Amino acid sequence: MQPGAPLLRLEKICKDYAPVEGGAAVPVLREVDLELRAGQSLAIMGPSGSGKSTLLQIIGTLDRPSSGAVWLNGRDLAQLSLDQLAAVRSTEIGFVFQAHYLLPQCTVWENVLVPSLAFPQGARGVEERASSLLRRVGLGERLHHHPGQLSGGERQRVAVARALINRPSLLLADEPTGSLDFAAAQSLVQLLLELNHEEKVTLVVATHSRELAARLEETRVLRDGRLTSSPTGA
Repeated sequence: MQPGAPLLRLEKICKDYAPVEGGAAVPVLREVDLELRAGQSLAIMGPSGSGKSTLLQIIGTLDRPSSGAVWLNGRDLAQLSLDQLAAVRSTEIGFVFQAHYLLPQCTVWENVLVPSLAFPQGARGVEERASSLLRRVGLGERLHHHPGQLSGGERQRVAVARALINRPSLLLADEPTGSLDFAAAQSLVQLLLELNHEEKVTLVVATHSRELAARLEETRVLRDGRLTSSPTGA
């Protein structure tokens, strides 16, 4: 990546869903442009069904745009093979979802280690990093517990640690506080912001919460498929 270049750049991203039974294609995203520098934090707001999750999936290479380009760390992701995209997802992007998707049969520590298993050649120090991250998120005494023994907020903290295990440059969080009570949500937001600064990871959060959005550096609103800079009316 060129010095001073944005870590993430979206150029005129459009996404249409295929028509059903001969109907017209359904546009979800319309010429979305975005640039984020390393270490920046952004909230994406918008009503349900506005395309927030779709946009995060495209940024995270879980879906492809109908047109437009996504650049990450100076590379056009459309030019990468499926294997290369899988490597990008594993090493450069971390994901936190509303549902934690922890493996119930594995301990907290083992769950955090799961994303590192695809790259055994880079395993040096990864076990200590897992332990360190869990201590950092306040779960140092819960390493050998199972997800069923944790509260909802604690499970989301495990999911955050898991997302960071491979030292990604970009962390995507899709409604991460949506299933938490107020206190747990506030605690998780504070954790995400602290890790944003400590890990120097660019943070993008899709959320309905104005309180959460207000704590990030920038807010954009997704409405009628377009991303605007003004939160008015979100």
